[in-house]
Amino acid sequence: MRPGLDPATAEVRRAVRAVLEPRRGQAVVIGLSGGADSLALTAAVAFEADAFDVRAITVTVDHGLQDGSDAVAARAADLARGLGLAAEVARVEVAAAGEGLEAAARNARRAALAGAAARLGASAVLLAHTLDDQAETVLLGLARGSGATSLGGMAPEREDDAGLTWLRPLLGVSRATTLAACAAAELEPWHDPHNEDPAFTRVRVRQRVLPMLERELGPGIAEALARTAEQLRADAAAFAEMIDETIEDIVEPAEAGIAVSVAALAANPAALRTRILRHVVASEFHVSLTHRQTQEVERLVTDWRGQGPIDLPACRAARVGGRIVFSAPT
Repeated sequence: MRPGLDPATAEVRRAVRAVLEPRRGQAVVIGLSGGADSLALTAAVAFEADAFDVRAITVTVDHGLQDGSDAVAARAADLARGLGLAAEVARVEVAAAGEGLEAAARNARRAALAGAAARLGASAVLLAHTLDDQAETVLLGLARGSGATSLGGMAPEREDDAGLTWLRPLLGVSRATTLAACAAAELEPWHDPHNEDPAFTRVRVRQRVLPMLERELGPGIAEALARTAEQLRADAAAFAEMIDETIEDIVEPAEAGIAVSVAALAANPAALRTRILRHVVASEFHVSLTHRQTQEVERLVTDWRGQGPIDLPACRAARVGGRIVFSAPT
């Protein structure tokens, strides 16, 4: 750190430098809400981009869910331009049909950022999730009874089906650090009122659950949860490699679907067997099985008593001879 450089600013810039260096000469999109996390990220990218010949463009998504959201989005774009970056505002329509407002807004935002990246020729989108966001995600997964893959939280880097890379440079940086970095740069972040609304589960986790855990168990809970997520992601990656090695030998095409060898499934440990079943269904029918649904399918392997087909989302599972056959519903 250079003498006189604010420690919070240095930490954020260091995290950003690590993701920009491999993208020399490329374009990236920054998801900028105007809040402290994304504003600190934007300021760091603005400072570091020239060193790596990276062209950075901020995209602020206006969900239209609050009065004055257009003015908030315009102000965020102006702040980015003041930092020397190109900036755009994307207005989206949020329709919460059965998935909840948070999920609908997130999906609309992701679609807008992906569309902007494709139009601008960007190879990656930078998101400003922090260590605190990661801790909240792990706690929410625990509350839902999620498996290890879900408890792995948000990945620092993920490539989607279109080949676009989604990056979270600040997953090791606390929210307090991004606030301090904004203060050091004399940048005034926007405070989203939704982030204070206890009607949202994540807000209750942030305002009540994590502080209570800190009081009762001692400091460092967010860091510990983030470390847990990192370890579980490593476990999930190892399982994914094992599945890739196994699945070619035990899966074969079937009429209107795909079949898996019962004997091969039974020979695998339960933890690997359930992942194989979920992977097969997700790959072939593009749906995710719940824990209960996976258990019912597994009973066709381990507790076969002549039971009939099991109806699943987008497909049906049945034991036919020595195979579990997944087929589209007729």
